[in-house]
Amino acid sequence: MLGQIKQAWLESGGVYGYRKVHDGLQAQGERCGKHRVARLMKQEGLRSQTGYHRRLGHYSGRPAVVAPNHLQRRFSVNEPNKAWVTDITYIRTHEGWLYLAVVLDLFS
Repeated sequence: MLGQIKQAWLESGGVYGYRKVHDGLQAQGERCGKHRVARLMKQEGLRSQTGYHRRLGHYSGRPAVVAPNHLQRRFSVNEPNKAWVTDITYIRTHEGWLYLAVVLDLFS
Protein backbone atom coordinates (compact mmCIF):
# COMPACT_ATOMS: atom_id res chain seq x y z
CA MET A 1 0.00 0.00 0.00
CA LEU A 2 2.75 2.45 0.96
CA GLY A 3 4.60 1.76 -2.28
CA GLN A 4 1.50 2.62 -4.32
CA ILE A 5 0.96 5.81 -2.34
CA LYS A 6 4.55 6.91 -2.81
CA GLN A 7 4.41 6.06 -6.53
CA ALA A 8 1.22 8.13 -7.02
CA TRP A 9 2.76 11.04 -5.12
CA LEU A 10 5.97 10.88 -7.18
CA GLU A 11 4.00 10.71 -10.46
CA SER A 12 2.30 13.97 -9.50
CA GLY A 13 5.68 15.62 -9.11
CA GLY A 14 5.23 15.88 -5.36
CA VAL A 15 2.21 18.12 -5.81
CA TYR A 16 -0.72 15.93 -4.78
CA GLY A 17 -1.94 15.70 -1.21
CA TYR A 18 -3.69 12.79 0.43
CA ARG A 19 -7.08 13.56 -1.13
CA LYS A 20 -5.90 13.37 -4.73
CA VAL A 21 -3.62 10.42 -4.01
CA HIS A 22 -6.61 8.64 -2.44
CA ASP A 23 -8.78 9.46 -5.47
CA GLY A 24 -6.09 8.10 -7.79
CA LEU A 25 -5.81 4.87 -5.83
CA GLN A 26 -9.59 4.46 -5.86
CA ALA A 27 -9.61 4.96 -9.65
CA GLN A 28 -7.02 2.14 -9.93
CA GLY A 29 -9.34 -0.16 -7.97
CA GLU A 30 -7.39 -0.05 -4.70
CA ARG A 31 -9.57 -0.17 -1.58
CA CYS A 32 -8.34 2.25 1.07
CA GLY A 33 -9.61 5.07 3.24
CA LYS A 34 -8.46 8.64 2.82
CA HIS A 35 -7.49 8.88 6.50
CA ARG A 36 -5.22 5.86 6.10
CA VAL A 37 -3.60 7.44 3.06
CA ALA A 38 -3.14 10.68 5.03
CA ARG A 39 -1.58 8.83 7.98
CA LEU A 40 0.82 6.83 5.79
CA MET A 41 1.84 9.91 3.82
CA LYS A 42 2.50 11.79 7.06
CA GLN A 43 4.64 8.93 8.38
CA GLU A 44 6.75 9.01 5.20
CA GLY A 45 6.96 12.81 5.15
CA LEU A 46 5.07 13.11 1.85
CA ARG A 47 3.35 16.48 1.70
CA SER A 48 1.41 18.33 -0.96
CA GLN A 49 2.77 21.44 -2.59
CA THR A 50 1.02 24.29 -0.82
CA GLY A 51 1.97 27.24 -2.98
CA TYR A 52 4.90 29.57 -2.96
CA HIS A 53 5.88 32.59 -0.94
CA ARG A 54 6.23 36.00 -2.46
CA ARG A 55 9.56 37.62 -1.91
CA LEU A 56 9.54 40.97 -0.26
CA GLY A 57 10.41 43.73 -2.69
CA HIS A 58 13.25 46.16 -2.32
CA TYR A 59 11.70 49.49 -3.26
CA SER A 60 14.26 52.00 -2.08
CA GLY A 61 16.76 53.80 -4.27
CA ARG A 62 16.31 55.59 -7.55
CA PRO A 63 12.87 55.59 -9.15
CA ALA A 64 12.41 53.61 -12.35
CA VAL A 65 12.97 55.42 -15.62
CA VAL A 66 9.85 55.44 -17.78
CA ALA A 67 10.42 55.29 -21.52
CA PRO A 68 8.68 57.98 -23.59
CA ASN A 69 5.48 57.00 -25.39
CA HIS A 70 6.39 57.52 -29.04
CA LEU A 71 3.37 55.60 -30.37
CA GLN A 72 0.66 57.73 -28.67
CA ARG A 73 -1.85 54.85 -29.07
CA ARG A 74 -1.67 54.97 -32.91
CA PHE A 75 -1.79 51.26 -33.63
CA SER A 76 -2.64 51.50 -37.35
CA VAL A 77 0.53 51.30 -39.44
CA ASN A 78 0.62 51.52 -43.25
CA GLU A 79 4.03 49.94 -43.94
CA PRO A 80 6.27 47.34 -42.30
CA ASN A 81 9.14 48.11 -39.91
CA LYS A 82 7.66 51.42 -38.71
CA ALA A 83 6.29 50.43 -35.29
CA TRP A 84 7.28 47.48 -33.13
CA VAL A 85 5.74 46.52 -29.78
CA THR A 86 7.03 44.15 -27.09
CA ASP A 87 5.83 42.42 -23.97
CA ILE A 88 7.30 40.01 -21.44
CA THR A 89 5.70 37.62 -18.97
CA TYR A 90 6.75 34.68 -16.83
CA ILE A 91 5.18 31.25 -16.46
CA ARG A 92 5.58 28.96 -13.47
CA THR A 93 6.40 25.32 -14.33
CA HIS A 94 7.55 22.26 -12.41
CA GLU A 95 11.11 23.01 -13.50
CA GLY A 96 11.03 26.66 -12.38
CA TRP A 97 10.11 29.98 -13.96
CA LEU A 98 10.08 30.36 -17.74
CA TYR A 99 10.18 33.81 -19.30
CA LEU A 100 8.31 34.59 -22.51
CA ALA A 101 9.18 37.67 -24.55
CA VAL A 102 7.18 38.73 -27.63
CA VAL A 103 8.15 41.25 -30.30
CA LEU A 104 5.54 42.19 -32.93
CA ASP A 105 5.52 44.43 -35.98
CA LEU A 106 2.24 46.38 -35.85
CA PHE A 107 1.95 46.18 -39.63
CA SER A 108 1.32 42.44 -39.44
